[in-house]
Amino acid sequence: MNFGERLKQLRTEKGLTQPQFAQAAGVEQSYLSKLENDKSVPSAEMFSTILVGLEMDEATFLKEVDKDLLSTTLNHIPAVARFTTAANLTQLKDSKEWLVGSGAAWLLGFALMLAANDGIFFSNEIYKYTSPGVILNGEPENIFEKHDEIVTLKMAAGLLSQPETSKQMAAFRSDRARPMTVEWPESRGTVYGEPAQNGRRRFDLIDTRHIQAPANRLLQYIGAIVFACGFVGLFLEWRLRRLKTKLR
Repeated sequence: MNFGERLKQLRTEKGLTQPQFAQAAGVEQSYLSKLENDKSVPSAEMFSTILVGLEMDEATFLKEVDKDLLSTTLNHIPAVARFTTAANLTQLKDSKEWLVGSGAAWLLGFALMLAANDGIFFSNEIYKYTSPGVILNGEPENIFEKHDEIVTLKMAAGLLSQPETSKQMAAFRSDRARPMTVEWPESRGTVYGEPAQNGRRRFDLIDTRHIQAPANRLLQYIGAIVFACGFVGLFLEWRLRRLKTKLR
């Protein structure tokens, strides 16, 4: 919108004719007509007089005036120069905020995807442990591996007969062997123990496999969306800046 169009618009909104506004502002009607038809450019003093007549501040008046006119034809008016500088600084500040927001979205999105891939928050590994049975109090840790060997040594020493040896081996397998397999999303080392009735269980690591935890899959999707929002932010900033330019 040109300066004259803006002046005429505001005068009309106040319900004033040219003669009425000219009288109220203390300017000649012929000069006012030239201003409204963009046949003349106001001086700094005349611009201040017009603002007083309209009972309006400079920013409200100038915000609808074409930006190119403000920076060229009307730039000799100090109030216009101040307004243009302030508007440019505001635009620069807004652009920086959009850029910072987009940058933050990129960093956060990338960090979330990296965390999901590396299993930082939720493990992508499954650790499988097995226990042959309960080790009774006072028994050695390797009782299930060494029992048959111990009984065999007793037989060799003449402490047990062949039938007794076979009977003890069979009884141990049927009464004591209670295999248990568990899986954990975090490592508990190659060996760990847990208390059990009348003793404890020893668990040995037998397998580790890589998976993608559902939580990490969701985290990856969220990270991708946040990362994409950074590009959307840049596009919106560009569109809004162009729209503001057109409106002016």
